[in-house]
Amino acid sequence: MGEKMAWIKAHHAFKSRWDRTDNDMCRNSMSFFLHKTIRSDFFSSYLFLLEGLPLVKLFTLTSEIINGEMQFYARAKRFYEDVPATEEGMMGDFLELNSIDVEASCGFLRKFVGGPGKADTEYALDCGCGIGRVTRYVLLPSFSSVDVVDMMDNFLFEALSYIGKDAQKVKDYFCFPLQQFTPPIKKYDVIWIQWVTGHLTDKDLMLFLIRCKSSLKDDGVIIIKDNVGRQGCVLDQNDSSVIREINILRNIIAKTNLEIICAEKQLDIPEQFVPIWMLALK
Repeated sequence: MGEKMAWIKAHHAFKSRWDRTDNDMCRNSMSFFLHKTIRSDFFSSYLFLLEGLPLVKLFTLTSEIINGEMQFYARAKRFYEDVPATEEGMMGDFLELNSIDVEASCGFLRKFVGGPGKADTEYALDCGCGIGRVTRYVLLPSFSSVDVVDMMDNFLFEALSYIGKDAQKVKDYFCFPLQQFTPPIKKYDVIWIQWVTGHLTDKDLMLFLIRCKSSLKDDGVIIIKDNVGRQGCVLDQNDSSVIREINILRNIIAKTNLEIICAEKQLDIPEQFVPIWMLALK
């Protein structure tokens, strides 16, 4: 009890000091917003580490880092307007990784579909689908029907011809950015999210995963496959995306009440590339 009271006293002392800093130094400062963000982050960390409250600390992307949420998303859209609607464009000119990526994805998917207690193979959703590369090589060989969603209408238009003979199995083409997309309730056996989580802020990724959870059928599974940083959270100014380390991604997922049932690092990626992880969530 005495130790607990000491923590509470320390908490109030810190709070009083921060309030005086707000009033005396930062109220008219250009950095006031950043100061408030740091203060909030500080107290979340303090309460979690010292008072043991069941909090999950999110590594917030402040406007000072991404230069504003609207700009973060607008820059990404401008980047993809210049990306060709080809396999090379989807792979960032690293087409040699396509077969490696597809083989690993198919192997990972097989662990969670077709069989007792596993997801059915009736319907899948491809999020951030581009021209439908994952749909064509990974999802359509296993599922009777697939829906696709991407923010770029020219990518979706190209998907009609790129997917080829199985294009009739693609039922709905949704043209939305994921932060604005709500998938239909209890429709999908598998929701596949590849190389697109970095284009969402922490909060929008968390909210999108919560919406995806509501879109799963019984025994359904969400699969995330993405670049994962070796340390921290790094902004890529080129395509306006972030690369998170695995623990940051785990913390965001923990906020959604989804459980990570399997996590694998892809082992056959050349060392010069950012590590790629595959996560299965229920």
